Amino acid sequence: MHLPRQRGPLHDLPDSPEAYDAVLADVTEQALARLTPKGSLEHPDCVDDIGDTSLGITSLLALAWQRTKDPRLPEAVRRSLAFHLRERVYRDDNPGYPNLRVRDSGLPYARYVLEAGAHPIGDWPSTVWALLQAVNILDTADGPVDDGQRAELLDVARGYWNWLTEATFFNPQEAGNQAIGCVVGGLMLARHLPGDEGARVRSRALELYTDEIRAHRVRDRGALLPPEHGGAYDNNYGPISLSFLAQAHRVSGEEVFAEDGDALARYIDARLTNGGFDNGGSRYSEQHSAFESVLGLRYFGARIGSDLGRYRGDSRWARHAVKPDGGVDGHFAWMLVWQIQDTTPWHRTPAGAPARHQLRAGTVCVAFDDRMTPAVVEAAGTYYLPAAVSRQHGFGPVTDGFLLCRPMGAVRVRDVRAGGLTAKLVTKPVVGRDHVLRHVRSLYVTDGRTLWTAVAVERLAGTPYLLAGLPYAEDDGDRVRRTAHGAVSSAGTLRLTHPEARGAEHFDSRAERTQEEAAFALAADPRGYGNPDEGWRHLVSSTALEAGPVPDAPDDLHVFAVRYGTEEPFAVSVERGEKGLTIRTDAFTAVLGADDAHAEPELTLRAAED
Repeated sequence: MHLPRQRGPLHDLPDSPEAYDAVLADVTEQALARLTPKGSLEHPDCVDDIGDTSLGITSLLALAWQRTKDPRLPEAVRRSLAFHLRERVYRDDNPGYPNLRVRDSGLPYARYVLEAGAHPIGDWPSTVWALLQAVNILDTADGPVDDGQRAELLDVARGYWNWLTEATFFNPQEAGNQAIGCVVGGLMLARHLPGDEGARVRSRALELYTDEIRAHRVRDRGALLPPEHGGAYDNNYGPISLSFLAQAHRVSGEEVFAEDGDALARYIDARLTNGGFDNGGSRYSEQHSAFESVLGLRYFGARIGSDLGRYRGDSRWARHAVKPDGGVDGHFAWMLVWQIQDTTPWHRTPAGAPARHQLRAGTVCVAFDDRMTPAVVEAAGTYYLPAAVSRQHGFGPVTDGFLLCRPMGAVRVRDVRAGGLTAKLVTKPVVGRDHVLRHVRSLYVTDGRTLWTAVAVERLAGTPYLLAGLPYAEDDGDRVRRTAHGAVSSAGTLRLTHPEARGAEHFDSRAERTQEEAAFALAADPRGYGNPDEGWRHLVSSTALEAGPVPDAPDDLHVFAVRYGTEEPFAVSVERGEKGLTIRTDAFTAVLGADDAHAEPELTLRAAED
């Protein structure tokens, strides 16, 4: 079973001018065949997200006209624009809409669902989207649109902005991508307004970004991020926010958008595995956007010097939004317009500098969470998630049912490269059920093909083991598919266990249910509205790799050693000496030294042939 939306890396999509012209040619033919006598370009099956869709395709036709001067397009642009202005601009309050600050304002807005009162929750983002479609038409439709129609469209766009920023609460869904999109709409609109009015709209847009978005950023993994649906990050909407930040910087030149985009881009880079797999979010765990992310990943990948285009998108939306039959939907047309207009090339090589929350070399990657516990491990094309035991999630030593991975104090990190090896040492103080403060040292070493992990902790009572992850998915080349197995070996005993209990709170990786489905089953609110990360935290137990201690470790230590990416057995020796704790395999020797003058742990690494 494949994960439905984690498909090919986005930088694999052709992005030459010729490729984009082919996309626009396809849209043109679909649109001309679909255009109704009333001028609608909506997909026949469109029900929700409908208020801006015809206008979106109109914007693509306007861009196509600008690039090709196809004589069939001016009439289609005029007719479809007239349809939107006549049939899809609402000025009466939508019954049941709870987010208004001003009743009966008479300002225009776009509806998420056309029927009055049917489902008004999406009216705010639908109006943001309609504003963006409108300003794109104002930017590109000089030929097809006459002065009167242009003036009417500009007046509606001005009204959309005022409805979004005056008649309603700003960003009522606490969705960073929607909020930044609104700011982008204001910045683009300002360029079409006269003198003082344009300056006021621009100033208001920048003020909203500073006071309503930037001031409420959430910290995760050392980065300050625009909040998304009440959480720090969502792997579907986060890259869309990055695209909005790219467009905000492109149209305004304001450095704040570049700074915040750089921060979000570095965060995404640290989250992503080599294969572009990502998991977790405040609204979706596994749903990935596609072309909506290209602008931001390409623009900021070039800025920070990293291959963000490895992000796996949904290739069914490779160029534009589509309905199940593959027919074009104009809902995200503004992003395709900007993607075509921007000529930034893809940066295709990894960033060279070590990142605190990532270890990456060759085909191996470990993405660490905010507590420096692995969030995803990738080796030999298999992706491992944190396993769960007794409602505790992570990678780390387990004793008497208690997982020792949650830090009680500062977490220290040391990165080293030597002899073709890349290593990271993570040290953290942890407290067990006995209230004893213990020092857990986790060493990660890779040659770019396999990953060794060694975990040392003060001697534990009972029969401890290392919780070494949940094998969850694998890269089969074009897609990511579910798995319950992985190529793993251990210097101690190794077993793969599955939950004995059944039900929503127990996740068996052999079952067809995906992590996202399981997370939503445990979330407080329905799928698409509940927080899957919050739901997943209620998981009691899961499939898990469990490794026993290495024999012949120092008497006062338990040491665990696991190798990901191969099932070949390996041996580890552990010795304590004057320089520290020496861990030796047939591939490397690592010395976990005493703390330096600043109490930072020392790490010395040497390849075996050295």
